[in-house]
Amino acid sequence: MRLFLLAFFISCSCARGGCEPKIVNIGAVLSQKRFEQVFKDAVAQANNIYGKEKFKMNAISVTHKPNAIQMALSVCEDLISNQVYAILVSHPPQSNDHLTPTPVSYTAGFYRIPVVGLTTRMSIYSDKSIHLSFLRTVPPYSHQAQVWFDMMREFNWNHIILIVSDDHEGRAAQKRLETLLEERETKAEKVLLFSPDTNLTALLKEAKDLEARVFVLSASEDEAAEIYKAARVLNMTGSGYVWLVGEREMTGKALVDAPDGLLGLQLVNGKNESAHIYDAVAIVAQSIQELFEKENITEPPRGCVGNTNIWKTGPLFKRVLMSSKYADGLTGRVEFNDDGDRRFAHYNIMNYQKTRMVPVGVYNGSQVLMNTQRKIIWPGGETEKPRGYQMSTRLKIVTIHQEPFVYVKPTRRDGTCKPEYTVNGVLIKKVICTGPNETIPGRPTVPQCCYGFCIDLLIKLAMTMNFTYEVHLVADGKFGTQERVNNSNKKEWNGMMGELLGGLADMIVAPLTINNERAQYIEFSKPFKYQGLTILVKKEIPRSTLDSFMQPFQSTLWLLVGLSVHVVAVMLYLLDRFSPFGRFKVNSEEEEEDALTLSSAMWFSWGVLLNSGIGEGAPRSFSARILGMVWAGFAMIIVASYTANLAAFLVLDRPEERITGINDPRLRNPSDKFIYATVKQSSVDIYFRRQVELSTMYRHMEKHNYESAAEAIQAVRDGKLHAFIWDSAVLEFEASQKCDLVTTGELFFRSGFGIGMRKDSPWKQNVSLAILSSHENGFMEDLDKTWVRYQECDSRSNAPATLTFENMAGVFMLVAGGIVAGIFLIFIEIAYKRHKDARRKQMQLAFAAVNVWRKNLQDRKSGRAEPDPKLKGSFRSISTSLASNIKRRRSSKDTPYPTDITGQLNLSDPSVSTVV
Repeated sequence: MRLFLLAFFISCSCARGGCEPKIVNIGAVLSQKRFEQVFKDAVAQANNIYGKEKFKMNAISVTHKPNAIQMALSVCEDLISNQVYAILVSHPPQSNDHLTPTPVSYTAGFYRIPVVGLTTRMSIYSDKSIHLSFLRTVPPYSHQAQVWFDMMREFNWNHIILIVSDDHEGRAAQKRLETLLEERETKAEKVLLFSPDTNLTALLKEAKDLEARVFVLSASEDEAAEIYKAARVLNMTGSGYVWLVGEREMTGKALVDAPDGLLGLQLVNGKNESAHIYDAVAIVAQSIQELFEKENITEPPRGCVGNTNIWKTGPLFKRVLMSSKYADGLTGRVEFNDDGDRRFAHYNIMNYQKTRMVPVGVYNGSQVLMNTQRKIIWPGGETEKPRGYQMSTRLKIVTIHQEPFVYVKPTRRDGTCKPEYTVNGVLIKKVICTGPNETIPGRPTVPQCCYGFCIDLLIKLAMTMNFTYEVHLVADGKFGTQERVNNSNKKEWNGMMGELLGGLADMIVAPLTINNERAQYIEFSKPFKYQGLTILVKKEIPRSTLDSFMQPFQSTLWLLVGLSVHVVAVMLYLLDRFSPFGRFKVNSEEEEEDALTLSSAMWFSWGVLLNSGIGEGAPRSFSARILGMVWAGFAMIIVASYTANLAAFLVLDRPEERITGINDPRLRNPSDKFIYATVKQSSVDIYFRRQVELSTMYRHMEKHNYESAAEAIQAVRDGKLHAFIWDSAVLEFEASQKCDLVTTGELFFRSGFGIGMRKDSPWKQNVSLAILSSHENGFMEDLDKTWVRYQECDSRSNAPATLTFENMAGVFMLVAGGIVAGIFLIFIEIAYKRHKDARRKQMQLAFAAVNVWRKNLQDRKSGRAEPDPKLKGSFRSISTSLASNIKRRRSSKDTPYPTDITGQLNLSDPSVSTVV
């Protein structure tokens, strides 16, 4: 019986020991000793609510140490050595000393032990690459940007100037506010960064010249005080101004110099360390309870000496903490975002009224709720809400060189513009515009003269709406598109868009195409000109060659015609030769007329074909005349056909358009043999990039795009570019001025040109109304007639076509060739005639010598002893002359006169016996 009772008590003891909860140590680094008891009470309260059977939390706390090394040692020796699951850390007593939580975060983070901040609000602790395991029950100062943004929407303030310190805290606030503004499709008019050595007076003077009158300030307490002093000196704290600040900027020294009417924020329970201790302990207990429901939970590290192993369960515990939600906290609803920062924090909106802070509204974590029972006193003692901007009547206008909308010419030596007149004799209105001079190396910014369609429109708007302006050309020469910054995901606008959004310009007056991408960031007026996209190509002007007059017939036909001429001539000769009626007599007393010779037949055949008339040598036989009539009919048909085709080739010829439109196969199926392009980073470039069905074309164009439209147009004229796709208004103007260019195809992507302004511009409505009025009263039509003239080359192409020397040069060359051939042949004829006359004279001399010789011979036979002296002298002279001629012929290798065996003339030869 005793053994049974002993076994029973032992089993009960073991069972009771197995039911005891696990001890979980929780560490804390508190600002003051008195909060240690608060921490213990919070742990005891949490033990009564969470994990009664599974775990029991034990509080281990220390207070802040005077330096970082002592603090790190204390964390290791007093907390980590006791295997704490989490460490709570409050902000140090000194408000400007934010370094003390850092050693706690570094030391615990090395072992992946979660650290829960209580009142630490510096934004650096949101960087998880530095503070690996840090969470906090308060939001960072940068989260005040969300409240500022909601207050701007509440009061409808669209013009703001952001003044931030050039440190981590200021840049974090700037980044968060700019992100929120981008979502609203707007942007701060100016961001002013300052450092300790910045001249704050000069900085604020820059802000004073802007339209915005709402200043959002993120700075430390001391920096804020200095800015308030500089603003008061510049009279920037009076009526019409608004100062929107955070919590640091209206505490301590800053509050002493703060301007009346300032609006600031105050975190609800932000400095209530006791409340944050209770909420932090509750969220840790809730997370531990969830953690123990998982498997493979390891123990935290014990001490730092010789221990470099991280806590394997630490990252899991951190994720559980970050996903926990505690709705009934003393400081409100407790939740964490992905950076471990408190979400849904509540703020009081405070108004500084005569040295005291008055709550005038709250931010409940999602929206601003103003207290209608308490009026806000604005700077200058005003009770009416300031509109937040001043309408400056001096506007900065940005434009771009794009003829005919904006012409840019250099000024004269005295800085004025040269007077010029339109085609109607009206003086052209010019304005001075500063911008880069493309003709000078280095592109220095110099004053230039601007005029054109857009400049006339600007002058009209200025007169209508009563403002003055200063015009400058865009620095980079681009219209504006988004591009990545340093190969990051962040995109910024360049060109005129970038200058407008960056505050360098108040208005864009240029042929800026209205599209969705730009309209998301800026406000467009009503279109001042409607247009679309078209294609510019070089006009195919046919080059006339010397054989242009032969183009109506193919070479084969010309050969057949020439062959027919000679065949018909031969047939006419043969028919007339062998016909019994080819010879006839006019009467019996006259000689018989010669028959048709071959040369006469050839002359007749060519005469009929060329319609030159028949002078002689016509066929006489009936058969030959029938052939001659048929040949005349053939010649008539050939000549008529040639004349008709010659008119078609030389007079009515027009080059065909090379491109039929955007769907032309050469555009849809690009190749290196046909190059087409547009302007880089333009609206046209954006259009092709956005259209999926045009992706093939975009990839081809991307490799060949030009920096400006002027360069691309010149490339088309030079033959380097086959087609240029651009705004129809510009290309039609260029085609009207440069007659070697032509636009082709139908318009596509129809849009319009509009004046660009910021979303918050006070001028946007008035500008649109003025443009609509200009359309109604005909002003826009007058501008179109003055600057966008299409009639110059069009009128030339519509005029009756006439032949030029280039068309008929071949005919003139043919006549010139005939003249040269005639001159050449006349020399041959003269030489031949001289040769024939010389030979005939020789024959006459030879015949005379023979007659003398015969006379002498007869005299001898008749018995005369002595010949007549006169005949003897004549014979001697003839013999001498004949001998000299014979020698000359022999020396010139001519054929000698025939002689007999004795060397005497052979009188029986016909050439010698010819009678003259």
